[in-house]
Amino acid sequence: MPCREEHLSENPPGAANDDDLWIFGYGSLMWRPGFDHLDRQRALLRGRHRSLCVWSWHHRGSQAAPGLVMGLDHGGACVGIAYRVAGQIAGDVRDYLDARERVTPVYLATDVNLHLADGRRVKALTYTVDRMNPQYAGRLDVATAVATVRDAVGHSGRNPDYVRETAAHLREIGVNDPFMQAVAAALRQG
Repeated sequence: MPCREEHLSENPPGAANDDDLWIFGYGSLMWRPGFDHLDRQRALLRGRHRSLCVWSWHHRGSQAAPGLVMGLDHGGACVGIAYRVAGQIAGDVRDYLDARERVTPVYLATDVNLHLADGRRVKALTYTVDRMNPQYAGRLDVATAVATVRDAVGHSGRNPDYVRETAAHLREIGVNDPFMQAVAAALRQG
């Protein structure tokens, strides 16, 4: 699996190959995909919403002191980033993402339909939260989220950094998420 990230083009001319794989990122994949891609653009997913609803037992916390990370939960809609991966590396990228996202079984690899910013509709791979998994935190209030995130650290780093990066990238792509902005603002205040 390629470790370097190479942006061949933000919107390359020509049609996508039928073997290409689309991937939908809504959390850290928006700002740290970790794989080569041919295209990157804003996308809308209907029927799921982004939520800080997963107890992180690995990447941003531990089982003894969990952090919180994003999950795609039922209902609503979610704006994120869609990546098109060349068909010849699609299997390697899928393996990389499964290893990254499914360290524990809280996420389910799911095929979804996306509406791309350029008007196309594509099928994409994403990772949705399994509500039956004990890592599913459900809906939390801002104070609980802040208290959980503030001191949590995992294999991928500090939990506050994850929340601040995600909130910044949501603003960057024009997404107003009052809950995430409130959590990020509280973390900045100490």
